[in-house]
Amino acid sequence: MSFVVYLILIAVGGLVVGALARLALPGKDPMTLGQTMLVGIGGSLIAGLITYAIWDKGPGIVISVLAATGIVYFIRRARGGSLTDPGRPPIRD
Repeated sequence: MSFVVYLILIAVGGLVVGALARLALPGKDPMTLGQTMLVGIGGSLIAGLITYAIWDKGPGIVISVLAATGIVYFIRRARGGSLTDPGRPPIRD
């Protein structure tokens, strides 16, 4: 497979994982499609590092979604929100 196909698969996988992570927390998150994709890719990366360190195998979707959900939660906390309240989006000038 070519490099472009791998990038497309990473983007689609990140989008799926990020969307599931956003659905795992109640409330509407003010995130764009690109931000959702980056959250999913980051969650998959963190899950991969954890599972390779512990079990020496690749991450599953459940662990990837859990890690991405943690990222979404920390983004909410940075915006001043909580577990059920997404907080305010950053103010644009």
